[in-house]
Amino acid sequence: MELKLINEQGQEASRLEASDVLFGREYNESLIHQVVVAYQANARSGNRAQKDREQVHHTTAKPFRQKGTGRARAGMSSSPLWRGGGRIFPNSPDENFSQKLNKKMYRAGMASILSQLVREDRLAVVDSLSVEAPKTKLFAQKIKGMGYDSVLVITDNLDENVFLASRNLPNVLVVDVNEADPVSLIRFPKVLMTKSALAKFEEILG
Repeated sequence: MELKLINEQGQEASRLEASDVLFGREYNESLIHQVVVAYQANARSGNRAQKDREQVHHTTAKPFRQKGTGRARAGMSSSPLWRGGGRIFPNSPDENFSQKLNKKMYRAGMASILSQLVREDRLAVVDSLSVEAPKTKLFAQKIKGMGYDSVLVITDNLDENVFLASRNLPNVLVVDVNEADPVSLIRFPKVLMTKSALAKFEEILG
């Protein structure tokens, strides 16, 4: 499989040979969906909480007399049947949303995503990416000069200047190879990868 190697002007300089296992895999929609759902589920903190009828702050006095009102009998206003009452089966803050995903499935899913990016011409490789100073203006000019408005940049060794200069750009995300996730790969219209990051991807997922 050959990938597009671009220069700092965003023009194709040459073609780069890459692993067919990682960039030549068939598109597997169901596997990608499972990988993305598992990733998002494992990112949930599980901090939502609801109160049962014992925990809600209500008086225990009987709301109205038992007979003669024409209304249904009621013992206390904390009943789950009442507005503002406690929940019958409340969600607890220690709820676990994590999903188990086998390593082989994750690797295959990531390879399927990367292969689809290559087929859609959304992935490009650059020799290296750096800026002279940690200034957003410099990095924005460099990215715009390469023809990108919204892009995910994946590097091997995260350059501090690049990282600091990219933090204020809402449509640009710079991550290390180990932090590249399936959601970001799908969300961004373009993906820019350094040659060293490509080699590390092949080492990790190949």
